Amino acid sequence: MPQLTVDQLRADVDAGRVDTVLLALTDMQGRLQGKRLAARYFLDEVLDHAAEACAYLLAVDVDMNTVDGYPNSSWETGYGDFVLTPDMETLRPVPWQEGTVLVTADLSWTDGRAVAESPRQILRRQLDRLAERGLTAYAGTELEFVLYDESYEAAWDKSYRNLRPANQYNVDYSLLGTARVEPLLRAIRNHMAAAGLYPESAKGECNLGQHEIAFRYAEALATCDNHVIYKNGAKELAAQQGKALTFMAKPNEREGNSCHIHFSLRDADGVAMSGDRAHGLSRLGEHFIAGQLALLRELTLWFAPNVNSYKRFAPGSFAPTAVRWGVDNRTCALRLVGHGPSLRFENRVPGGDVNPYLAVAAIIAAGLHGVDNELELPEAFGGNAYDADGDRVPANLRDALALWKSSAVAREAFGEDVVDHYANNARVELAAFDAAVTDWELRRGFERM
Repeated sequence: MPQLTVDQLRADVDAGRVDTVLLALTDMQGRLQGKRLAARYFLDEVLDHAAEACAYLLAVDVDMNTVDGYPNSSWETGYGDFVLTPDMETLRPVPWQEGTVLVTADLSWTDGRAVAESPRQILRRQLDRLAERGLTAYAGTELEFVLYDESYEAAWDKSYRNLRPANQYNVDYSLLGTARVEPLLRAIRNHMAAAGLYPESAKGECNLGQHEIAFRYAEALATCDNHVIYKNGAKELAAQQGKALTFMAKPNEREGNSCHIHFSLRDADGVAMSGDRAHGLSRLGEHFIAGQLALLRELTLWFAPNVNSYKRFAPGSFAPTAVRWGVDNRTCALRLVGHGPSLRFENRVPGGDVNPYLAVAAIIAAGLHGVDNELELPEAFGGNAYDADGDRVPANLRDALALWKSSAVAREAFGEDVVDHYANNARVELAAFDAAVTDWELRRGFERM
């Protein structure tokens, strides 16, 4: 159900309580983009006739630079528009912005074709594949961030170096440590609840100034919508308090920011993954998890999309290196938790920089590959998976890109155009990184080389 109905919105606009509608889409980088619309204009025009935006929003790098390699949006095509059709089931208040509501858009071309490369449309297609089998996906995403006692503008001016973390020591599970930043944590929890999310808890983490706010699981599309709204809103709320927080996967040499994704399936009876086999799994559950293991390396590009993403993967870091699964084993890439209807697996590969729509779509595609091919699930790993033999999570973006491009399953599940589109995005990031002169190089070579 929507957080707001159209009738409620009309009443709020008429009463002067709402004057702005954010029409939002999620780009390749997992960021909210879109337009701030006058509320009356939205009701009079956009509600029935949609809106348009430049299609380059799915063909730029993180700095919004126009780059080559995207057939649907380029200088050769004239950088035309695509259509933003509001999904009114997502209409909700934005309580930290006065008089503002937000609605998420689905994307199509002006001739009515869906924009295949849109993250939300990619996930919708995988959810449709599940629905054809009578299955519904549920997911929860656990985002970590590092908080600093400086504004985003100050961080920019300091080139993001020598920033003061909100906590000076490890505050993992510390009530005293989280109390130091509770004004912001509380503001985020309460504002997100008012925006329709279901906050569960907040806790400190291991890095200095690192925290996690957890939200209740939901159907997969709703979880991903909530994820990007929370991520954007948390930054806005931090800025309102003169602070800055980052979700980047590895902001410094200490522990990185993870985004563990919990995933389960339900059928018409409310169960699908659980059953009477080992560890409480059903045959479908075994095949589905086996598919994760079989395709994790090929699909890592959608779990770890940036150069920085791969800095998390190190022994003893609580970020996985081995393609293994285990029962409540945090050293594995996949961790089985819960029991009965709550049985689920946790994919521990993604970092805080993940695009949730793409990651969940990859999980579904891998699982269906396992089900369709009746892949056998190996024995659960019971030791320290950092010391395990066998396949490893790709060590860098270049290796992940090569695996992605060569994946026949990805091309079948997502389509040639989608695979090539996101391969180009990775190539653009690698080219930018290869051209950069880093602080490490300067410190190492300026005087001594």
